[in-house]
Amino acid sequence: MKYRLGIDVGGTNTDGVLLDRNMNVIQSLKSPTTLDVETGINNTINQLIQHSNIDIKNIEFAMLGTTQCTNAIVERKNLNRVAVIRIGAPAGLAIKPLTGVPEDLRAILNNHTYIVEGGHEFNGEEISTLNESRIREIAEELQGKVDSIAVTSIFSPVSKDHEMRTAEILNDVLTEDIAISLSSEVGSMGLLERENATILNASIIDVAKATAEGFENALKSNGANAKIFFCQNDGTLMSKDYTLKYPILTVACGPTNSLRGASFLTDNKDAIIVDVGGTTTDIGVLVKGFPRQSSVAVELGGVRTNFRMPDISSIGLGGGTIIRINENDFTIGPDSVGHKIHEEALIFGGNTLTATDVAVGLGKVTLGDPDRVKHLNKELLSNIYKHMVEMVEEAVDKIKTSSKDVPVILVGGGSLLLPAKIEGATEVFQPENGGVANAIGSAISQISGEIEKIFAINKENRQEILNQAKDLAINETIEAGADGKTVEIVDLEDVPLAYLPGDATRVKVKAAGDLAIY
Repeated sequence: MKYRLGIDVGGTNTDGVLLDRNMNVIQSLKSPTTLDVETGINNTINQLIQHSNIDIKNIEFAMLGTTQCTNAIVERKNLNRVAVIRIGAPAGLAIKPLTGVPEDLRAILNNHTYIVEGGHEFNGEEISTLNESRIREIAEELQGKVDSIAVTSIFSPVSKDHEMRTAEILNDVLTEDIAISLSSEVGSMGLLERENATILNASIIDVAKATAEGFENALKSNGANAKIFFCQNDGTLMSKDYTLKYPILTVACGPTNSLRGASFLTDNKDAIIVDVGGTTTDIGVLVKGFPRQSSVAVELGGVRTNFRMPDISSIGLGGGTIIRINENDFTIGPDSVGHKIHEEALIFGGNTLTATDVAVGLGKVTLGDPDRVKHLNKELLSNIYKHMVEMVEEAVDKIKTSSKDVPVILVGGGSLLLPAKIEGATEVFQPENGGVANAIGSAISQISGEIEKIFAINKENRQEILNQAKDLAINETIEAGADGKTVEIVDLEDVPLAYLPGDATRVKVKAAGDLAIY
């Protein structure tokens, strides 16, 4: 029997799950996240193997969802020194690269910025010829000064020729192994936001490399020889090589894994997912089994970007959320004891009143030592609990696109805190193994491919061009490692661009399929 291993590293817990080939849960568990992520992953793998009694060599695939890249950007830790090359002079000279990026981040990135002649119009025509000699000069200048390079050309989602040629020149001149990120492969339409996303992608390549190697080492040290994949934020998987090239796509993969896991556990393709962790509660929307994508520009670490992100709303409520009582009044969070809940919560012998203590004190959850919260005022606890539920109900209401009630699925380690009835829900699901829905989501993830281009579409050629776009997305998915027999189109969007001449239409197509098993 062959198995899949899914691991999700969160701020509080590292969750692990083993599935067989029929996608049945064989074993699942939670263990505290360690400062050294590799150690936490290693502990989780060890415990899973011990409790399940399987031969670790029978693990065929191993999937990891992690917040390491997100944390590096937000905390400004271990980031690469990045050079920024914009191809677009003279048209793109008005606003300089890194405009609007926080000063502390600009300083870390090393601030090597250049604007050279080149770029394209929306229809693929050149604005000006690429200044190849200037690119060579820049490459010589950057020797030994940066770790990675971000290249952005005007309208590169339409024509990426100048970005590709720039990468060729850089690779030809540079004697060191310097990673190059191209904006046509990272972001979508919108020069500044796409450029920012590319810069962030370039800045976290070394972080992604360290995380990937840590995962590999943890598996090898336990004797596993599984094929490794990493979770991306659309609910699908990437190979190690793809992850090292586009680490930005791992941002927000944790909440996405929970959404996909919740869908799998309840067989619901359209619902609202409430994922209650130790520190926060994330609310997202499932559409046809995949997370609804954000339709607006997203800020990451204070930087405005436009790469794809799931539409996730977060509130400061989790199992470890700190409750403060002032006479007959109270406040809920947003701070949390996090992974120290087993030391600091009242029911575990600590001195901090948490959201979990409130639920235990009211008899809604059996956990720890209930006698340690017997002295608390029940009426006050009831008011606190009522407000906790109202926080979730308000968040659910805000993320809905209509006033209709919808199914709600409760998952995450803290989901046991919430009641079986929630305002605005047609039905509330609390699935078995919901506490590790994120790890399950990583283990059952599919492979995907996505394309986004501008086409000149009219009534005569519309279907032909859409079919062409679908074929591109399907081929991209198969190349990424999907079984061609299982690949299908999961999303198609075509939007006429009235502000551009020539029947310009933005076409975005996404395909997904199961992992190819050989």
